[in-house]
Amino acid sequence: MSRNVTAGLDGSPESLAAAEWAAREAMLRDLPLRLVHAWKWQPYTYAPLGGVLQRPDAEDAEENWARHLLHEAESHLLGRHSGLRVETVELGDEPVAALLDASQEAEALVLGSRGLGRLAGYLLGSVSLAVVARAERPVVLVRSTEPGPDGDVVLGLDTAQSAEPLLEFAFDAAARRGARLRVVHNWSLTREYFGRERHLTDSAKERIAAELRGRLAELLRPWHEKHPEVAVAEEAVIGRPGSFLVDESRGAGLVVVGRKKRTAALGTHIGPVTQSVLHHSHSPVAVVAHD
Repeated sequence: MSRNVTAGLDGSPESLAAAEWAAREAMLRDLPLRLVHAWKWQPYTYAPLGGVLQRPDAEDAEENWARHLLHEAESHLLGRHSGLRVETVELGDEPVAALLDASQEAEALVLGSRGLGRLAGYLLGSVSLAVVARAERPVVLVRSTEPGPDGDVVLGLDTAQSAEPLLEFAFDAAARRGARLRVVHNWSLTREYFGRERHLTDSAKERIAAELRGRLAELLRPWHEKHPEVAVAEEAVIGRPGSFLVDESRGAGLVVVGRKKRTAALGTHIGPVTQSVLHHSHSPVAVVAHD
């Protein structure tokens, strides 16, 4: 099967927004869009683009509902994006397994996220969270109230870990959008100084920040050469990484964060910074797995 951009549909407003985001991404990458729905994915009653679809009561009804959902989404997206190539697929499997399988051929898997924001608490969704924790390919989470595609690409980078997959995805995303890339390396004083950050002087903090900026510039040098068309802003800051990236997501077109690959079968294994961004980001979030 050829490469594509895949969007998972369950009928929710968030998944329909994800399909729209995925269609734009497919056009940017000159790839087909693949819309998938798992039959065993509990569907929503929703008012999509015309009419209201009721929750099905039996497997045959659910299959018909899925087919109707996919057809309606395909027709809507083809009407909005001239030249878009769309494939629809019904998958008779549990949603997490189906989406993980579908993601293997995808340049990106795009899903809806029901995050509610920092004040109202959060609810990412068990399916999205499970897929993010296990997918080998990049996963993008989109809400139903996302801003438009314009805005900077923001990359949260930990220079102590493998950065190449994240840098490749983020530079490519910025280049395709003609957007500025803001690379943020946020160093936690609490982690490295075990609670002694309040005893550091301003000059000591500035010295640390300068060292971080030098480390970040060295890491980014080959990527500047590979993508000279991308304007890059480098930020090395001291503070809480998750909170800072959430703040930086305001007005951004995309936030890119990493997830370290793990072999343990239990748990989500996405890391506290990535989890915070997923729950509270104001923009779409791409999670890129790395070693």
